[in-house]
Amino acid sequence: MIFCVIPRELADELYEKMVEYYSDNPNVTVIVDRREGNDRRAGKDAGEHAEQREIRDRRRARIPGTFPDTDAPT
Repeated sequence: MIFCVIPRELADELYEKMVEYYSDNPNVTVIVDRREGNDRRAGKDAGEHAEQREIRDRRRARIPGTFPDTDAPT
């Protein structure tokens, strides 16, 4: 599913055009952004939740050790 997000300020002029444009593509949904206020994340530190936050690497860990040398087939 792909969302085409229209800013609220442009919804009057763009929403119907974009719905018509993507009408042939069932994987696209056109929506209007209705969020209000400032972005609460902008410029603030984690504060009291800093200790709870953990950044992890989700990639699978490599097997420790080295691979043996192999001879190329002749």
